Amino acid sequence: MLANALYGGVNAAVLTPMHDDLSIDLDRMAAHCRWLLANGCNGLGVLGTTGEANSIGIEERIETVQGLVGLGIPAAKLMPGTGTPALTDTVKLTRAAAALGCRGALLLPPFFYKNPSDDGLFAYFSEVVQRVGGGIRIYLYHFPAQSAVPFGIDLIGRLLAAYPGVFAGVKDSSGDWANTRSYADHFSADGFEVYAGDDSLLQNLLKANGAGCITAAANVNCAIAAEVYANWDNAKGAAAQAVLTATRRAVTSVPLIPGLKALKARHTGDAGWTNIRPPHLKLSAEQVEKIHAAMDACGIILAKAA
Repeated sequence: MLANALYGGVNAAVLTPMHDDLSIDLDRMAAHCRWLLANGCNGLGVLGTTGEANSIGIEERIETVQGLVGLGIPAAKLMPGTGTPALTDTVKLTRAAAALGCRGALLLPPFFYKNPSDDGLFAYFSEVVQRVGGGIRIYLYHFPAQSAVPFGIDLIGRLLAAYPGVFAGVKDSSGDWANTRSYADHFSADGFEVYAGDDSLLQNLLKANGAGCITAAANVNCAIAAEVYANWDNAKGAAAQAVLTATRRAVTSVPLIPGLKALKARHTGDAGWTNIRPPHLKLSAEQVEKIHAAMDACGIILAKAA
């Protein structure tokens, strides 16, 4: 397990709750963040894929992070998603995160134009670094199923060499263990933080000198993930990993984001949790029944908020 990682441990890819009019419900979101931090999370990846960031405007995103900090969520625990297809929007979001005191930001590649060259991606991230001007560490977000723009070993190595101390790590949401392991094998010895986006890979990654996880399912399974993290090198951790993997299968048995929101609605008794921006849709009654049964089969009981 990688020591002294800035976001080492369990990080939730935090859901974004919404009012009935689909505006962001900051009070509900802050309460959820507090619950996550009290139940096993070391950090909070807000406004990423699970947080519906690409359905949320730039000013809304800035106001959301400002609002969370204003409601007492420690900025140092936040890793906002700030990567967009537009260079200037990425810079604006990343600067705003730095100004609030966030230690790191998670950046998707510029994902609209497909098959960019490594030279093009290097030029993009070079501009981001130079225009942001420091004060925040950058984490790369490898999610080729969504972005269609992967981060290869050569590109990461080039960025690390050109900007020492700036690029701190990567979140790998490919679900490809060989790829995740390659990041750790190449870079973790130098302190580069590799995070799994797939809960099922957590213990194996920790054994390979990885830093932890940043996952959607941590919205509901963070206590189990914390048990894996605390016991990564023993049989207790292996037993917890089996449960963690089962919860991953459960939450992916239906569309992921509305499924997690349905679980939060059941857990809190607050039907407002199911509000979601199109093109995502609320689950059907049959899908709700399916995910509830799948999670119940895992045997975990979520702690209630204080």
